[in-house]
Amino acid sequence: MLLGDDLLPYLLLALGGALVFGNVLALARPPREARDGDLPRPPLGRSVVMIVIGLVTAIWALASLISG
Repeated sequence: MLLGDDLLPYLLLALGGALVFGNVLALARPPREARDGDLPRPPLGRSVVMIVIGLVTAIWALASLISG
């Protein structure tokens, strides 16, 4: 099997990292021009919640990879 027994932690690390990176980038650099139906900035509360979820997931996956 691809990557052996560590496949799930690697996938969770990638997913958590993408959540953190994408939401931090969306908050740091919102689009210059909002298209029709788009918000001018991403909602702060939702973005912070997604960053926290992604950070917890990435840390948990990293701890699983290091300890295992």
